[in-house]
Amino acid sequence: MAWQSVGVTPTDPVATRELRPPPGYRLAATVHALTFSPYDPCARIAAGTFWLALRTPAGPATLCLRPAAGALVAEGYGPGGGWLVERADAIAGLRDDLTGFAELAAGHPVVARLAAAHQGLRMPATGVVFPRVLRAIFEQKVTGKEAYRAYAATVRHFGEAAPGPLQPLLLPPEPAAVAAAPYWVFHPFGVEQRRADTLRRAAALADRLQRCADAAEATRRLTAVPGIGPWTAAEVVRVAYGDPDAVSVGDYHVPNTVAWALAGEARGDDARMLELLEPFRGHRGRVCVLLAAAGIHAPRYGPRASIRSFARF
Repeated sequence: MAWQSVGVTPTDPVATRELRPPPGYRLAATVHALTFSPYDPCARIAAGTFWLALRTPAGPATLCLRPAAGALVAEGYGPGGGWLVERADAIAGLRDDLTGFAELAAGHPVVARLAAAHQGLRMPATGVVFPRVLRAIFEQKVTGKEAYRAYAATVRHFGEAAPGPLQPLLLPPEPAAVAAAPYWVFHPFGVEQRRADTLRRAAALADRLQRCADAAEATRRLTAVPGIGPWTAAEVVRVAYGDPDAVSVGDYHVPNTVAWALAGEARGDDARMLELLEPFRGHRGRVCVLLAAAGIHAPRYGPRASIRSFARF
């Protein structure tokens, strides 16, 4: 289906706000972390404008962020539109606190170069936990293509049109509906029982997770859920809370990338990654974000992971 602006009701934003980003700010690079792919059913960059559909504590909503003469205009649609507009600066990465990072970055030539080259890249914070939990659980120990297929199919299965003029933008699934679904509902989407059960457990606790005061509390509560470990928790808090220190321990690629970029070593484990990132404590996750933005990766040896489909079993 083609993405377009059409005259659906309601088409008028319930709230608007003008933001003033710093010089050199890059919207697309900043909000890239909030999209799973160019075809994400819940988020889209279209004609330089960013659209994001979420279920907020105030109700379903869509946020539109569009550049306008050096400013960034935020528009909110739906019952939760005002809530999203109130958080628009955080979602746009404008609350991202870079205090002390320049001094830390200066200590390593690669990090210093990336910090300068990507100074317009900020870390967003949505303030909404469950949509990122959904995506992160589907990304556990599978290829990116497998994870995206499961995510997109799940969103469409529970599909509900998002408020606003951009169609067919969809809302993330209602946690209660996910928690009530039997595990085999996810089987045709390529999701085995282990991840499906983990997702259902997290969905049942979505309200408690949403009420966490900060990234540290969210990490503790997330890792108390069977099936959620440090990797998944870091993936969640880095986006939901904008945590610049969240490191995805247990990732298949990131330790090698960090070892290659910071020490010229083609391979590294989690311990080596954390050792190399320690001088940047407080901004360790930010360093990983910069490496990803620059497209840096370690040399690849051997075949890539194969794509499996549980749907045919």
